Amino acid sequence: MHCFIPFPLFVPFSSMGKLFFFFLYILLTTFPSFFSSSLSLERALDENSLFDLSKLEMFVDELPSMPTLLGYGVGNNGSFVAGNLTIGMYQKFWKFHRDLPATSVFAYGDSEAAATVPGPTIESIRGIPTHVTWTNHLPSKHILPWDPTIATARPASGAGVPTVVHLHGGVHSPTSDGNSNAWFTSGFAALGSTFAGATAFYPNRQPPGNLWYHDHAMGLTRANLLAGLVGSYTLRSPDLEDRLGLPSGRDFDRHLVLFDRSFRSDGSLFMNATGNNPSIHPQWQPEYFGAAIVVNGKAWPFLSVRRRRYRFRIINASNARFFGLYFVNDDRLRFRHVGSDANYLARPVTSRRFVLAPSEIADVVIDFAESSADAVVLGNDAPYPYPSGDPTDALNGQVLKFLIRGGKGESDPSRVPALLAPELPAPQVAHVAVRRYIAMYEYVSSEDEPTHLYLNAQPYDAPATETPAEGSSEVWNVINLTEDNHPLHVHLASFVVLEQRELQGKDAEELRQCMQKKNDAEACGAEEMAARGQQRAVPAHEQGWKNVFKMMPSAVTRVLVRFAPLEGGAYSFDPTAEPGYVYHCHILDHEDNEMMRPLKLVH
Repeated sequence: MHCFIPFPLFVPFSSMGKLFFFFLYILLTTFPSFFSSSLSLERALDENSLFDLSKLEMFVDELPSMPTLLGYGVGNNGSFVAGNLTIGMYQKFWKFHRDLPATSVFAYGDSEAAATVPGPTIESIRGIPTHVTWTNHLPSKHILPWDPTIATARPASGAGVPTVVHLHGGVHSPTSDGNSNAWFTSGFAALGSTFAGATAFYPNRQPPGNLWYHDHAMGLTRANLLAGLVGSYTLRSPDLEDRLGLPSGRDFDRHLVLFDRSFRSDGSLFMNATGNNPSIHPQWQPEYFGAAIVVNGKAWPFLSVRRRRYRFRIINASNARFFGLYFVNDDRLRFRHVGSDANYLARPVTSRRFVLAPSEIADVVIDFAESSADAVVLGNDAPYPYPSGDPTDALNGQVLKFLIRGGKGESDPSRVPALLAPELPAPQVAHVAVRRYIAMYEYVSSEDEPTHLYLNAQPYDAPATETPAEGSSEVWNVINLTEDNHPLHVHLASFVVLEQRELQGKDAEELRQCMQKKNDAEACGAEEMAARGQQRAVPAHEQGWKNVFKMMPSAVTRVLVRFAPLEGGAYSFDPTAEPGYVYHCHILDHEDNEMMRPLKLVH
């Protein structure tokens, strides 16, 4: 992480905590050497307790298929009817690798025995509602460290792990969106300020595609996801998808949920308990990176495949790691992209390598008949932090091994059609009335260590400044004033990337300095500077309707954001209701430390 704006004090706190943290700040700044030395010792002890993952043999665990829960029912006449699910959050032990001790995790499931990491795949049908009652059975204390000096969901009693579930990519009412302050603890003993009930209503009135669900509790998202609270959600449309002829069925249509983890010698999850800036944030780190690459809950698994087409719905559920996916030992294999995030592409796009940011979804088809090898490794070459951090190594540079069985001539009834989703609308830039600037800031202490990140120089709890009209589209010019790539996620909306322009070196620095002083993109000449910048191509497989996009550093990215259903008409719920929606960076460590803002639709 690279930082440039000095900011020595804390992020905003709740009024009850201000006095406590004022005294904490005085103590830490008066005796910094004591805290610095003791926390350095704690960090060293932490790192000495790590499990040496280089001792683990790769590709010994078979890739699991997660359990499937149907988000619909079947009526007496054979038609689909609304589904009702109850999914709990449980603490249990999970085996991430054959030779690694069992790990204590938080897991989703319809029972403790059935809970998995990642959680079960919810499979719903377009137009058929799904009701999910989320229940919290987690212990009174978290299994991972969390930082009380950032705005955090915190029960008054101090007991319980706050959780709330967000369906990422879902089009649903604010009360079912998993607002960060709508958290609850076990038995509903403590509730967040915007809690509206345990049952979420997902109308499923949106185009078919790939979604995922995960925890979204204020200040705890990074810890709760790291503990295991992630899962896939597939929205199907048999009438549309059956005629596409893509690979289908449990064997040939697979989810790949990717994330990274490190472990202690006893198998427990490792999350550094010492912040990079301990005199301000004792525990918070700017990014979490694990040494092991985990797919569907197994570190470096293998999958046996036949020489035919397979469909893989790939979700990056990492806290901060980007994946640059490619085939290590076979340059004949290709990815045929059929979808991105929650939507199909209009036409398939072919690539040999692509980058997947945290929370992004790639829907690809791989034809193993194109390979003559018996085994192919899916690799990762994305630096961390992305794009200018450390190179990948022998551990985090490998993801999954495909063992290819059978000879040429395998029967394969599937295909990749030339046209995928003709029903999705084209972006209508000419009809846009509102154009906004969204600026990404990063702040540092006097020691040049990160303290927090803001969007538009505002903390999360400042009043909403983005108030789009229901049914409208807006153009957002996203100015990334940092040197990190930030995947921006907008709740409820879909957007299309129109262009991205990398600022010239002199302009980039001038804009940073001006925005630091004025926080006014127009007054600082952002439009003129962007026009002089070098245009960077938007990858072809990311030119459709998305809900996450990688905002490149020192650049202005222009997106058209649609606050109306893609299929036309009006929302089936009131999108202007409280508590509204949010938009944020999906590097979870950034999101938790204020890189999130409210989004309030109006009539």
